[in-house]
Amino acid sequence: MASSFQISALLLTFCVSISLTLPVRSQTCASQTFTNNNLYTHCLDLPTLTSYLHFTYDAANSTLSVAFFASPSKSDGWISWAINPKVPAMGGAQALVAFKDTKGVMTAKTYNISTSMPYLVVQSKLAFDVWDTRAEEESGVMRIFAKIKVPPELAAKGTLNQVWQVGSSVDAAKGELLIHEMAAPNLKSKGTLDLNGGKIVSSGGLDSRTKRKNIHGVLNAVSWGILFPFGIVVARYLRTFPSADPAWFYLHVFCQVSAYAIGVAGWATGIKLGSESKGIQYSLHRNIGIALFSLATVQIFALFLRPKKDHKFRLYWNIYHHGVGYVILILGILNVFKGLDILQPGDKWRTIYIIAIAVLGGVAALLELITWIVVLRRKSSKSTKPYDGYGGQSRP
Repeated sequence: MASSFQISALLLTFCVSISLTLPVRSQTCASQTFTNNNLYTHCLDLPTLTSYLHFTYDAANSTLSVAFFASPSKSDGWISWAINPKVPAMGGAQALVAFKDTKGVMTAKTYNISTSMPYLVVQSKLAFDVWDTRAEEESGVMRIFAKIKVPPELAAKGTLNQVWQVGSSVDAAKGELLIHEMAAPNLKSKGTLDLNGGKIVSSGGLDSRTKRKNIHGVLNAVSWGILFPFGIVVARYLRTFPSADPAWFYLHVFCQVSAYAIGVAGWATGIKLGSESKGIQYSLHRNIGIALFSLATVQIFALFLRPKKDHKFRLYWNIYHHGVGYVILILGILNVFKGLDILQPGDKWRTIYIIAIAVLGGVAALLELITWIVVLRRKSSKSTKPYDGYGGQSRP
């Protein structure tokens, strides 16, 4: 069985290798050009989904000319820019959508989105006039062009709620858009647009579903990603020192039982989120979560079957207990990173977790070295002690 030093080193390498940075924009809206040499008064680099908005607003007749650029993850995907007359949210939005038809030609359509969940996306006329709609695609970037008659109440305010989105697939024959991802950038793609100044104000607030996803992520990161590894470090190294017995055991049990309890709460929120997301599956993340819950449950109940130290089966129980523990350790850290990929909370949170695990791994490596020094000194002390026929003890 590999030593904890080797495992710690592997974990450190693992953490660094799987950490991913967010993509950097290769261009800004100011550098973009148009095939028909159209000119727009304003352009914005939208804050999510590597998307851009060009627009001109004619206040005299309340006409808004727009060009929206975005890149779906697949060539047969779709992009959308929408106005929501009520709130900066998907429900109730009036959308312009671009995708490739059955012949592979770009087309632009209008869709209404229901206000109740699950959202119904229906191809239909919008609540306001739209004309000169068209779509094009170049080098993986899709573009929607349109002119919109801004409703009087929105024109009077001088602002409107905008929502933008990208999806990976569409049933072109039926004109049905397949659901987009539920990652943080997709859920945050909304804001308030200033028609006169071209400024965008992020809506900022999180909906209840996003909050539940954040809670799910925090619970599992704390339990499987930090508390459980800390409990393993406690058991592995503190028991080397006789003065720490039995305190190390109770601390180890406390850490693992606490990690299990918090992890069960995180697992339950994940099950709830999954039941509310029909058609959206993160199979690997879900399967690892199920495996973690199952293994941890077996591990907890195995405490009640732990043989005494001098029992002939204690060695086999130790091998099982340590083996399953290290499997949970690796799967737990892996699933935290998978969760970060799905939730995409921002670079700083990934960095914070990497630092936390790296520090814990560094502490484990240092304690591994100290432990070996202590063990080797004990063995050396025993081997040099004189033997006089009285049970291995020196004669008084």
